[in-house]
Amino acid sequence: MKPVKVGICGLGTVGGGTFNVLATNAQNIARRAGREIIVEQVAARSLNPACDTSNTKVTDDVFAVATNPDVDVIVELIGGYDVAKKLVLTAIENGKHVVTANKALIAVHGDEIFAAAEAKGVSVMYEAAVAGGIPIIKAIREGLAANRINWLAGIINGTGNFILTEMRDKGRDFYDVLKEAQELGYAEADPTFDVEGIDAAHKLTILSSIAYGIPLQFERCYTEGISKITREDVEFAEELGYRIKHLGVSRQTEKGIDLRVHPTLIPEARPIAKVDGVLNAVMVNGNAVGNTLYVGAGAGAGPTASAVVADLVDLARTMDADASVRVNHLAFDKIEDVQVLPIEEVETAYYLRIQVQDKAGVLASVATILSERGINIEAIIQKEPKEGEELAQIILLTHRIQEKNMNAAIAAIEGLDSTVGSVTRIRVEQLA
Repeated sequence: MKPVKVGICGLGTVGGGTFNVLATNAQNIARRAGREIIVEQVAARSLNPACDTSNTKVTDDVFAVATNPDVDVIVELIGGYDVAKKLVLTAIENGKHVVTANKALIAVHGDEIFAAAEAKGVSVMYEAAVAGGIPIIKAIREGLAANRINWLAGIINGTGNFILTEMRDKGRDFYDVLKEAQELGYAEADPTFDVEGIDAAHKLTILSSIAYGIPLQFERCYTEGISKITREDVEFAEELGYRIKHLGVSRQTEKGIDLRVHPTLIPEARPIAKVDGVLNAVMVNGNAVGNTLYVGAGAGAGPTASAVVADLVDLARTMDADASVRVNHLAFDKIEDVQVLPIEEVETAYYLRIQVQDKAGVLASVATILSERGINIEAIIQKEPKEGEELAQIILLTHRIQEKNMNAAIAAIEGLDSTVGSVTRIRVEQLA
């Protein structure tokens, strides 16, 4: 069979890794794909010194690659929204298949891109967009195709997981660990996408769409970061038998789909609670298979390049087949626009930390407020004031309750004369 000719757009960390994996593992890749996969052309603003491009056509114009008649597949690794979207749509219009690692592009513009690809009879592959080297998209889209997916939950940002791991293991403060993460290259100079959950929300949006067969709806994903998590919260969670993870949670309910990213208490006995450092992990619950867990490197040149090349191998096997026999972009032939629940309608359990004046009757007042709103208490820790201090702390775990009821309870607790400052609220998931 004739070789598959690839155009790589972007020769940074992932682009360079992809170029080198294709060169280093060329023989093994050809055996798996049934044909050679050759880099026909590369587009990059500057060359990567780790890549030997001496025998490869090189340009600084990504659109020259997208319109090159000798290129069969465009590998989009430039990132971002605008240029990447134009590049991908240009490649599709020119009858080329696309492989991308761009989770923001797929989460925000995926519906439009997939529609364009289906109209032209080409494929858009995006395994590398979520969780790096973990083949989670293929697992849900194909490996779990027999299941109705009930829920999924994932640690899908390595930077946040590294920060929370360091806070727990070494008793460090958030901003102290964040600075180290930036020095180590785990976090960008502007870490907003990582620590405020935007990166994870992009990935959760994609996973939820292929899990439930719904449109990509990034704008409806509730997103909350980890910058307000304190050493105290980490320690109290441990005392209660939990660990705090920055979790993406999606659940199929009778009322609609949960779609949310936030700090979450998880029982320390759960395998996903033990996934530390920069690793990613995704739990998926299917009605036939039960719980499955996928763990691995979520970023980096090698792991992400592994996913990119896996998509190229899949394309090489099927690109000459009729488009109707290929796996649908979002795994379902028919996409259903199921309601994504606003966060006020979501039901979960809660961890509350309340700072109060040290006087009689405070706990009873808090308990009364919760009881009046149908909120049951599972566990309580009372921390007396430290020497020289006047404020005590009450730490509560509640049973599951709708978020709007908890919002009302928190407002009432903060209105008590004995309450000092805001109530800290972290959601709790059992993942059972």
